[in-house]
Amino acid sequence: MQIRHPGPEAGQRGITGLETAIILIAFVVVAAVLAFTILSTGVFATGKGKETVFAGLTSVKSALKPTGSLIAFRGKVGSANAIFKLSLIVENPSDGDSIDLTPPFTANGAGTDPDSTANEYTTVFSYIDSNQNLTDVPWTVNIFGSGSDYSLDAGEKAEIVVWLLNRATAIAQDSANSAAYMSSGGITSSGTLVNENDTFTLTLTPLTGPAVTWSRTLPSSFDAVMSLK
Repeated sequence: MQIRHPGPEAGQRGITGLETAIILIAFVVVAAVLAFTILSTGVFATGKGKETVFAGLTSVKSALKPTGSLIAFRGKVGSANAIFKLSLIVENPSDGDSIDLTPPFTANGAGTDPDSTANEYTTVFSYIDSNQNLTDVPWTVNIFGSGSDYSLDAGEKAEIVVWLLNRATAIAQDSANSAAYMSSGGITSSGTLVNENDTFTLTLTPLTGPAVTWSRTLPSSFDAVMSLK
């Protein structure tokens, strides 16, 4: 009896089948990894998208809205004209969250205003012009209809006064020495008085929500009280 041995073609067919199986398994594994990666990326992106949306909503609901004009008040340091304070009105939109406007200073119209307090405050005013950059300017607040509460609730308005100089309340506003340099915070003796034709930027930065900025140029001659629009 003659025994037949398999030829080379049979062995090659077996090897080819094994390689094909390995390649198919590799494709399945790669596809599974790719699908998992895409799914994970989608879940991560969705989560980040939700965070961004909620952060945007929180920012909008915590936004202060300026209303009315920026008012400048003239005083005199010695006999020199100077702006000693700026007054502005802000409001909380009708659907906004309460905003903390606890002030670092108060003003009572007696002695020298403003008067420093021990309040912890979260809203900061900065002032800049071509001569100086004041990063934490003294300010006081009057919230209309809030009693003694410094929380600006939805639909409420507040008058904020930013003090660049001290005000000697016993001296008439138009008289010499009705305003004076501050020891810190506002314009000190090393600073430059704010006077005619100066351009400045005032920025309100709350704890949450966007900053509010006013940029104005002062007129060439001063009235005691001026609306800067």
